[in-house]
Amino acid sequence: MRRYELMLLLRPDLEDDKLQAAVEKVTRAIVNAGGSLSKVSPWGKRRLAYDIQHHREASYFLIHLDIEPDQVREIERGMLISEEILRHLVTVLEDREGSAEDLPPAAAPRSMDDDSEVVEGGVADADVEQSEADDTSDDTSDDTSDDTSDDTSDDTSDDTSDDTSDDAAEAKPADQERAEG
Repeated sequence: MRRYELMLLLRPDLEDDKLQAAVEKVTRAIVNAGGSLSKVSPWGKRRLAYDIQHHREASYFLIHLDIEPDQVREIERGMLISEEILRHLVTVLEDREGSAEDLPPAAAPRSMDDDSEVVEGGVADADVEQSEADDTSDDTSDDTSDDTSDDTSDDTSDDTSDDTSDDAAEAKPADQERAEG
């Protein structure tokens, strides 16, 4: 069994008894499919980000349930047919049967205390982070030491001649710049 979260958006023009009947219809379908309900919480009417079937509001319901994964499609099919339900979203919260040890290595969560783990490229994440930190510390020390020097660095400059002034660069014809660039 898996734990799911189901968000229902129901038409805002439904009366309270019809609203409860629509939610009861969904919960009954869940129980009939072999699932169990953990929590059903009404969120009330809320404004939508965009119009859905010419409605600017919807009545929200959040349902937490436990059910077999193959039964979810049948329940969703029933919700798609219902005219009272504008939208629904089923989200997996957790897998009760599986654990981190059962997952393949790419999907298993990594522990925070193991910094020396080698990844596919052969470089550990901690080493990459450390080298990036070293690079940024070198850059900041160079910038703060020379206040009188210009702010252009050799790494970002694409000019081959260092003696060209800004006035000479502006005087170049457009065709010549395109040929060089």
